[in-house]
Amino acid sequence: MLNWRRRVAIRDHLAEANLFARRVIVALVMVVVLGTILALNMRGLQVDKHQDYQTRADGNRIKVLPIAPNRGLIYDRFGRILAENTSFYSLEIIPEQVDDMDELLAELTELIPLEADLIEDFSKNARQQRRKFKPVVLKSRLSEEEAAIIAVNQHRLHGAYIEARLKRHYPYAELTTHAIGYVAKINQKDANNLEMEGKTANYQGTDDIGKLGIEKYYEDTLHGQVGYQEVEVNNRGRPIRTLSEQPPTPGQDLVLSLDIEMQKVAKQALGERRGAIVVLDAKDNGILSIYSNPSYDPNLFVHGISSKNYKALLSNKDRPLINRATQGRYPPASTIKPHIGLLGLESGLITTKTRIWDPGYYQLKDIEHKYRDWKAWGHGWVDIYKAIEESCDVYYYDLAVRLGMDSISEFMSQFGFGELTGIDIHEETSATMPSRDWKYGRFRQPWYAGDTISIGIGQGYWTATPIQLALATSILANEGTHFEPKLLKTTKTQTGELPVPAIDRKPVEIKSQRNWQIIKTAMEGVVVKPTGSGHAAYRDVSYKAAGKTGTAQVISIAQDQEYDADEIEERHRDNALFVGFAPVDDPQIVVAVIIENVGGGGKNAAPVARTMMDYYFAHYPENF
Repeated sequence: MLNWRRRVAIRDHLAEANLFARRVIVALVMVVVLGTILALNMRGLQVDKHQDYQTRADGNRIKVLPIAPNRGLIYDRFGRILAENTSFYSLEIIPEQVDDMDELLAELTELIPLEADLIEDFSKNARQQRRKFKPVVLKSRLSEEEAAIIAVNQHRLHGAYIEARLKRHYPYAELTTHAIGYVAKINQKDANNLEMEGKTANYQGTDDIGKLGIEKYYEDTLHGQVGYQEVEVNNRGRPIRTLSEQPPTPGQDLVLSLDIEMQKVAKQALGERRGAIVVLDAKDNGILSIYSNPSYDPNLFVHGISSKNYKALLSNKDRPLINRATQGRYPPASTIKPHIGLLGLESGLITTKTRIWDPGYYQLKDIEHKYRDWKAWGHGWVDIYKAIEESCDVYYYDLAVRLGMDSISEFMSQFGFGELTGIDIHEETSATMPSRDWKYGRFRQPWYAGDTISIGIGQGYWTATPIQLALATSILANEGTHFEPKLLKTTKTQTGELPVPAIDRKPVEIKSQRNWQIIKTAMEGVVVKPTGSGHAAYRDVSYKAAGKTGTAQVISIAQDQEYDADEIEERHRDNALFVGFAPVDDPQIVVAVIIENVGGGGKNAAPVARTMMDYYFAHYPENF
């Protein structure tokens, strides 16, 4: 058997060299291509997109924080501060920085007392939070001890911080609530309104906004302009260094025409009784005092009122949340008799010599019903002077019927009845100046002569607010001049105080200027004549005053019944009213008073009005 040896092939070195060269070329090409791609990518990252990535990096390192402006302060006419900004410590949480919110809240509850309402409100606000990494208040107004406890344990409370903040404070509390109002946390409705008005950017960093009164009406003036701060932050989002800053522009300070000491007098004069007082500067209708009783402490709302306290205000049968001076709708009663008397003179239906017989009641022709006078046995023969001085109802029953409702409604509208007065707070009602069209639109009923009779003494469908009564009295005292009542007196700027000019409306024009004097003389008789309905309250005054009392029925009394306050539920008793001005020859002050359910305008409201006038003449001697 043959033994064959395996033949060994001779290696082709040339082919191997060519294969190696090809592989090297391919590898080199791949290296060049990949290197080119890498170089292009590096250029894109470091050159072309440098600014973009630099911005992103800075976004992680640098934050632009809004700086809320300091809210403008509010002063009374003599520089006494009515609304200020006070500092406090607040416990705040940034939800995005918290791993386990329930655990964090449990730890905080162990350290300081946290009521269930606070935690519930915090959770609600956190859910509604639009901006990320914005702190949400858990508890404001921390005590120094609570702030210290949180600070000591800060290292284990990730996402919770102690911040020093400024909040509004009203040093006179309920004394100024219905005039100044208050600020409170911006809610969803406020946020939507700001967005629609294009003001959202200016409220970055701002938690509060004006809710009522002056605080709301002059919100744009008081708020100021937001500033910004560019800061470098750490990995926890906390600022470590300020890079640049654009300071905010603080809100402007406001000086009101209010006299806070006169406010105190008004509160004391009303005591525990429900009612309202309005005092105007007769020269421009600047509001010296406007007080509604009962009131409430606005500071409760600034830091977030508790559900318990809010429910207590809502359920209070005395309705302290209502500003009676601008929102209370009351029959004006006999306080409007001077105005109707003026219309009678202007129309030529009466003169100073016109007299009617008052037997104590009035009857329409062919109607058995008797419209009673407040004085059962009547006033006898009555002219325009006696009708106003003694507040004779029968005289005005007769005059109203002869005037007709159309002329009464049209004339009274010129004095501001049935319209907004223009006072610089939003919480105002126009009340009701009735007319034929108004009644048909409201009740689908025609106007009857009996309706006009009630209107003649300020009853029936006619309602007015105390601020309207004060304005109408001011127009009469100033013989037709009509200024809108205003709370704002001046605005403080960097260069000084900028006075707010009085806003005048179309004056009330009459045919005979003498008629003004006739009515004013009759109103003077109300407090001067021994038989005047306001004489007892104004006996021995040192100044010449004029006024008109009013007693308004709250419920109807049957014709065969007598009014007996002791037999009527307290809230169904008559309201007491008084309007007046002084001095008669050169009016400086106008006062309107209403007190609910006490009866007797001359007995109860007139003394309050005199108290306000006495204070004015004792403390404003420079005007005389």
